[in-house]
Amino acid sequence: MLALHLNKIIDEVGEENVVQIVTDNGFNFINAGKRIMKTRPHIYWTPCAAHWIDLLGKLKMHQDTLTKAKEVVRFIYGHTWVLDLMRSFTNNHELLRPAVTCFATTYLTLQSIQKQKQALRSIFSSEAWNKSAWAKKHEGVKARAIVLFDQKFWPYIAYCVKSVAHLVSVLREVDSEEKPCMGYLYDLIHRDKEKIALNCGYTENIYAPIWKRIDDRWTRQLCRPLHVAGYYLNPQLRFEERFSINFEVKQSLYQCMERMLDYEEGFKVDVQLDSYDQLKGDFGCQIGMDSRKVRSPMDWWICFGGKIPELTKFAIRVLSLTCSSSGCERNWSTFESIHTKKRNRLEHHRLNALVYVRYNTRLRERSIKRKLQKFDPVLVDEVDSDDEWITEKEDPSWLDEENLYDIDVVRTVPLTPY
Repeated sequence: MLALHLNKIIDEVGEENVVQIVTDNGFNFINAGKRIMKTRPHIYWTPCAAHWIDLLGKLKMHQDTLTKAKEVVRFIYGHTWVLDLMRSFTNNHELLRPAVTCFATTYLTLQSIQKQKQALRSIFSSEAWNKSAWAKKHEGVKARAIVLFDQKFWPYIAYCVKSVAHLVSVLREVDSEEKPCMGYLYDLIHRDKEKIALNCGYTENIYAPIWKRIDDRWTRQLCRPLHVAGYYLNPQLRFEERFSINFEVKQSLYQCMERMLDYEEGFKVDVQLDSYDQLKGDFGCQIGMDSRKVRSPMDWWICFGGKIPELTKFAIRVLSLTCSSSGCERNWSTFESIHTKKRNRLEHHRLNALVYVRYNTRLRERSIKRKLQKFDPVLVDEVDSDDEWITEKEDPSWLDEENLYDIDVVRTVPLTPY
């Protein structure tokens, strides 16, 4: 069913205009993606890198620490008096750091907790706390015990932050709408592993489990020839000393060429690769070499690849691709709020239309907002907080407006589903 819907969208856009489909990593999406790749020989399906990182952060060794940290944060943010007390000790610095994904929220919040370690310990040792009613209540006693007396809590907080902090930086890159990430992801993952080892003091028994999880999931779930080809075709990386041309890189590049190009185009691109690899022609001029770090990879190819148009077109198509679908994910709490007994008078196709209109309106507002201001794709104050840290449901009051159901696009929606 999902593959059918995706195929309809491909037909609507035009198969010749589609290079890849990016979805989350649910089994239904994986199966649909594989089916499309079988029936559409020139299209790639790739899993969402942001979702992959989100799943990567769920390490078993971190779960106990996360559970305790969430108990402390829920207690503080769940009671106004305690929250005011916390802010007085932290100079109004917050512990909770809402972000685009659960993973980013979790580890940015842990980082905040680590930075406010002394303030938190001072709170639960203060006279104001000891005189309060919360000091005698079960949840207050439990939060105090975690912060002051749990011997593993603070060392494990530090370990969690050190071991995965750089993955948040990778998430920042892959979730950005300002810069396509296809030319960077392969390098980001490999550099991130080195930074994790450095943070862990190159102590193998500390960083090795994280490396293993990254390697297993990278190889088995995320890495596709497109990611590796993007690495090869990115001039910012291709001509660095640490660039590695190994069998995997070359093989992935040619797999992309075979899938995306017909034989004649592929042959021309193969011959033209020599000019790129050896910096011949305009690629080797001083301006061309100096501008690699200044221009975006796509702009660089446009400026200096004019004499080899087939390779330039191929490189731009690869490098302009996104690695994440998080900017287009549907907020299913909105769907669930619409789909209640109170509103079951809506025919199914009109229900779909209402969700479609509401979701795309919010997506458009989000896109406009990003263009009007400098936007950090990870730290977003406007993003709803994660229910795992504080329980706050979306306000569905907008659904109670009667005129909402009389929008032309909903009232006159065709019977075919969106």
